[in-house]
Amino acid sequence: MDSTPRIGPGCGIVISHAMLRLVLLSLLTLPLAAQDRIATVQVRVSTDRSDWRYEPGQPVRFRIVAVQDGHALSGVKVTYRVGPEMMPPKIERTETLTADGLTIDGGTMKEPGFLRCVATVERNGKTYRGLATAAFHPEGIQPTQKDPAGFDAFWAAGKAALARLPIDARITPLPEYGNASADCYEVNLQNIGMGNAPSRFYGIFCEPKAPGKYPALLAVPGAGVRPYRGLAAMAARGILTLQVGIHGIPVTLDQSVYDSLGAGALMNYSTFGLDNRDRYYYRRVYLGCVRANDFLTSHPKWDGVNLAVTGGSQGGALSIVTAALDARVRGLAAYYPALADVTGYLENRAGGWPHMFRAADGPLSHRSPDKIETSRYYDVVNFARRVKVPGLYSWGFNDETCPPTSMYSAYNVIPGQKKLLLALETGHNNIPEQVAEVQAWLEAFLKP
Repeated sequence: MDSTPRIGPGCGIVISHAMLRLVLLSLLTLPLAAQDRIATVQVRVSTDRSDWRYEPGQPVRFRIVAVQDGHALSGVKVTYRVGPEMMPPKIERTETLTADGLTIDGGTMKEPGFLRCVATVERNGKTYRGLATAAFHPEGIQPTQKDPAGFDAFWAAGKAALARLPIDARITPLPEYGNASADCYEVNLQNIGMGNAPSRFYGIFCEPKAPGKYPALLAVPGAGVRPYRGLAAMAARGILTLQVGIHGIPVTLDQSVYDSLGAGALMNYSTFGLDNRDRYYYRRVYLGCVRANDFLTSHPKWDGVNLAVTGGSQGGALSIVTAALDARVRGLAAYYPALADVTGYLENRAGGWPHMFRAADGPLSHRSPDKIETSRYYDVVNFARRVKVPGLYSWGFNDETCPPTSMYSAYNVIPGQKKLLLALETGHNNIPEQVAEVQAWLEAFLKP
């Protein structure tokens, strides 16, 4: 008779006690399933004052903690560097972190400015980074940029040349960009160009579908080369909106076109023609923003009174520039404006994006007299001196693209009504709460 254990329909299970003990023993000796872990390390740097503010001469202490999975790391090396923002560090050391973190003496500053601590931790072959920036009486920061005697005449001549060009608005409906309450169009306007040849200026215009008169908002872009979709949601809430590009190319092309231009013909456009004030890249851009307002204020649905401008980074710069150049602008909201006090590096302190004067020598240096002179006609500081309309400005102390020293240099010389909304810990970015407050301010300003 076959004595092999069988399992099947109608069959019993025949297993000896010896066999059962062998099976259980083999199960107990199997290795446990491996459990791998992976996590991001957060390097948190903070100041010893919750408002991050100090008076010149007062010492600052920075605290550094590295956190993984919600718990502070102990026994890891941290390298920290402390010095004026964007400048070579005055302190550079490597120490070992404990679970309680590391508190260091950061020193002080004798004059208004910003002192930054940058800490890095290496873990699992990666480098993690954090920073905090202490402010020393930033309201006392004054610009290094000079105001040239010919500034107003130069821009008056530019606006006069623009006014001689017809707007020649060419409008293409974009039904897929709109919504139930707003229609959108690509707008193509005639603009001042290089020399005597005109160029074109493109954007996405969105208007409420309902008949009526509405306030208008010009949205100006951050740096880069990209397409745009317009501000249909804001138009649906009763505001004419025009979101523009600056490069004189359509703003509805495939992304690959902009990628190619950004990596090729338009790479480093922010310094094109910097040796000549009449041929610098931003001349056409600044005047193009005025041309965009020509379109908005000539639209039959404009209410005839309310016009504002907004943007961030390069767009923050363009917001200030446009408000200074165009008397029709009644207010602005600017996030972390670029192109401010770019000559700061010539005085051994932080300057604004695009940092063209940061390098003192070598192939990246632009420190020639003609380029420095051209910068005086385009620096946001010199436009800020001429802004008389109300404005909301917003940035953080940890911005490494548009250093706060450069932004305060412009903000502190604005004669018009101004309000500063600080998101202290942010770098070159927004947080939702910040955006919501700025948007609410803009809508309340445009629809009083």
